[in-house]
Amino acid sequence: MTSLSTNPYKGTRDYYPREKRIQNYIFNIWARTVKQFGYEEYGAPMLEPLEVYTAKSGDELAGEQTYRFTDRGERQVAIRPEMTPSISRMVAAKRQELAYPARLFSIANFMRYERPQRGREREFWQMNVDMFGAAGVQADAEIITLGFETMKAFGATPNMYSIKVNSRTLIDAMMQDYLGLDPIQAPLMVKLFDRKNKISNEDFRDQAIEIFGVDNAKEGLGKIAKLLIAKEISSLPSELSEHETVAELSSLFEVLQQRGVTNVQFDITLMRGFDYYTGTVFEFFDSHPDNNRAMFGGGRYDGLVGLFGAEPISAVGMAPGLSPIELFLESHNLLPEFASTTELYMATLDESLIPQAYDLASQLRSEKVNVELDFTGRKLDKQIKTAVKKQIPYVVFIGENEVKSQKFNVKNTKTGEEEAVVFERLVTLVKDKRHNYSVDDNDLFE
Repeated sequence: MTSLSTNPYKGTRDYYPREKRIQNYIFNIWARTVKQFGYEEYGAPMLEPLEVYTAKSGDELAGEQTYRFTDRGERQVAIRPEMTPSISRMVAAKRQELAYPARLFSIANFMRYERPQRGREREFWQMNVDMFGAAGVQADAEIITLGFETMKAFGATPNMYSIKVNSRTLIDAMMQDYLGLDPIQAPLMVKLFDRKNKISNEDFRDQAIEIFGVDNAKEGLGKIAKLLIAKEISSLPSELSEHETVAELSSLFEVLQQRGVTNVQFDITLMRGFDYYTGTVFEFFDSHPDNNRAMFGGGRYDGLVGLFGAEPISAVGMAPGLSPIELFLESHNLLPEFASTTELYMATLDESLIPQAYDLASQLRSEKVNVELDFTGRKLDKQIKTAVKKQIPYVVFIGENEVKSQKFNVKNTKTGEEEAVVFERLVTLVKDKRHNYSVDDNDLFE
């Protein structure tokens, strides 16, 4: 019989304890930071009706990247490829009951059928943070600031990344009024601009000519050239500088500066691919030469709730992804050194002492110390090797003398140092030396 493969499904990851510690660390930082801003956690189903995504997410996501199937009730369903339509559906369902602004977040996994590559898997985890019922610059600034603060909580400094900002309202004006594109040409040019930094200048030019048509290409390319040299909002061509969105973007930048967000910059090529964006859009970019890429983004999507039959409501959000953040932290050496979530390994010198060892382990657990009891009867050196291999910080030895005297030899597996301590000292020793995030920080989620 052919053996089954030990590999996970293509584009997915197995999370062994070491990888899970990193994942939990990132999740805990995310949750703690957004809760400080008043965001409440929610959950949503893994499956949604396919139409939830075909309505506004875009043809590429809904048609090509979604895991879709017909269920036993002959319904067309999809494994969620993103969260924004789901939370918009939930808000529409409780439109009259929610208190606004509604600040909501979730940390969940998603599936997209796309080519796996570094930092991008078919199954991926991300945090979704959204604010409903607040229009204008202050709401947009809070979401961007929230992204800034989560990065700061990881130890990132502003010079390690940049925050690029644009507006879909300005993009529409640029495509229709400034470049004079029709409803067929405009979406094609938006997608081309979105790929600007991923293709050569020659390819960009040739594809732009094809969209404009030969007769209009010379004038159109000249206008695009003026757009591309505009690195500041104030440098936009005069035909766009008076647009009302320019004033809004300028105000947004002022608010962000006031809040200490110093690495924000205007980027006319930033499009964001989803069709539901209606206003400000932004992306966080890693500046490290080994990982120069977009990490996460978001924007305003005021029309999505209205698709579910409810009165439209303003909305803005962002979605940091686990793998891009992990790569960022690795590239900038910001990941802390993690210990096991087990803090104490109890090695028994004699199998007859297991009942007494278990009683001691129970007392330690009641003091919120995580204890693993070795009841295998193996030689002591093998028990110690197990503790070291599992990266458990301390080993405590249980022998007849320890049981009688209630004084226990404890070994630091990293330094090799040993000392004899009473129960109370054993508890404080572990707690005083407890590694940051070496145990589950459940208080962050309460």
